[in-house]
Amino acid sequence: MALLDSKDWRSLRGGPAEAVEPATGRALAELTLAAPVDVADAAEAAAAAQRDWARRPYAERAAVLRRAGDLVHRHAAEITEWLVREAGSVRGKAEFEIRTTAEECYEAAALAHRPLGQVLPSAAPRLSYTTRVPAGVVGVIAPFNVPLVLAARSVAPALALGNAVVLKPDPRTAVCGGHVLAAVFAEAGLPAGLLHVLPGGADAGRALVEDPRVRIVSFTGSTAAGRSVGALAARHLKRAHLELGGNSAFLVLDDADLDAAMPTAAWASFFHQGQVCMTAGRHLVHASLYDEYVARLAAKADELTVGDPFRAQVHLGPVIDRGQLDKIDALVRESAAAGVRIAAGGTHQELFYRPTVLADTGASAGPSLVGASPAYGQEVFGPVAPVRAFGSLDEAVALANESSYGLALGIVTRDVARALELAYRIPTGLLHINDQTVNDEPVAAFGGLADSGTGSRFGGEANLDAFTETRWTTVRATPAPYPF
Repeated sequence: MALLDSKDWRSLRGGPAEAVEPATGRALAELTLAAPVDVADAAEAAAAAQRDWARRPYAERAAVLRRAGDLVHRHAAEITEWLVREAGSVRGKAEFEIRTTAEECYEAAALAHRPLGQVLPSAAPRLSYTTRVPAGVVGVIAPFNVPLVLAARSVAPALALGNAVVLKPDPRTAVCGGHVLAAVFAEAGLPAGLLHVLPGGADAGRALVEDPRVRIVSFTGSTAAGRSVGALAARHLKRAHLELGGNSAFLVLDDADLDAAMPTAAWASFFHQGQVCMTAGRHLVHASLYDEYVARLAAKADELTVGDPFRAQVHLGPVIDRGQLDKIDALVRESAAAGVRIAAGGTHQELFYRPTVLADTGASAGPSLVGASPAYGQEVFGPVAPVRAFGSLDEAVALANESSYGLALGIVTRDVARALELAYRIPTGLLHINDQTVNDEPVAAFGGLADSGTGSRFGGEANLDAFTETRWTTVRATPAPYPF
């Protein structure tokens, strides 16, 4: 039986919606969206179910997570089709999501039997120790771009550590970013009430953050939305883990091998139509290589195929919707009007935007982003590679640091020691030497600085901090004496 056979996605109260294929505009399924009342009901049910789940033996929780990982692989063909059609993913990107989501489940299973605390020294005659305890109900707000992975990387560890989860996927990817996970975990034997999938808009997200039963909010999305989530969570005295936008720098030093670097550079900006927070938004290239780099990257962009990833073998699929396409195109047009040269791309047909290379993107801006072309100074979230020259390492550092974002940094050079020294001067959450900026592994901590978020909150040991509370406990043999 298929994973999603006979599933009813019309039980919520926020109004009707459709799962739409961006490549064709066709409806793939009928849905309903969540209303705030659905969030309240889900949070109540999750809080009730969580207490028993937290008391279950760790081996039982771990077994559910391992089965979930196995089921992602078992149903890979069906899930891949949803990722390709609903999210506009090329098949290679969808297959990456399958592998990574399964690994997120396996890594989460291992969390269930990690040491939970420390024995502490005490000045009093007593046993003193800390333990990690589940937070309770975790709210997860996940985006459309890598929908399965960016939901699973919070859902899986939160469940493994004894929490319940209310997941609000982006309504544009409600199935592959939400209902797929619910079906996987149900088949894996997760008890009822522990995972609720509520696709919805801003009102549902606000209700999720405000609900007093939700103690932690894990948000992945834009910086603007993340600021609102963080402020609302602070008002309600709850933790918010924010993984936000980026305008990451990709530095190409004067000794770089351009033959080796070019596929890396293209992937950095064009993977999944540039709809990735880690995308290289600024290619900073030594002046001695600049002209050749622009010409080569433009030629590479012109070689790439763009089309329907479900019906053809292509390099890039559609962007997610018309609003996103209009934003991308406006930034490119405004940049061209400001004097930027479009070396490749800059055109689109329906939702299929050509991979675009922009040259001379910040030449008149000086040492700050003020006055720089819009596509260079802002997060585009599309297949656009702005390129700018630098003359010295000090200038490269200044250019890399001028952005308010601090997510990822890529450096291409034959001198790794020089790259490491240079990277100390450019604060980012992620660093990749002789690699591009779009990298992710479940075993590695992930997160950005400044406008890119609140630091490493996903992956590896970071999950223990993210989804548990620390309790201090003391034990005496007899009641403690006091002066009164």
